[in-house]
Amino acid sequence: MTLDQIVEETSRLPRQQIAELVDKLTMSLHQAIEPSVETAWKETVAARVAEIRSGNVEGISGAEVSEQIDSLLKR
Repeated sequence: MTLDQIVEETSRLPRQQIAELVDKLTMSLHQAIEPSVETAWKETVAARVAEIRSGNVEGISGAEVSEQIDSLLKR
């Protein structure tokens, strides 16, 4: 299968599956994450989720994030 064929086939997948595929390919390029780094990321994610759930931090929508990025990039 050619690279173009692979791209064409994967473009038919749901967005979540495409994201998972990209993640797996990225991980394979960069080998396994060092266990201490992976642990640190998991701890950070868990702490941030806890902050949002507790109400100490308010999340913002993806649309708002996109607007802020566009504004920063002056699109």
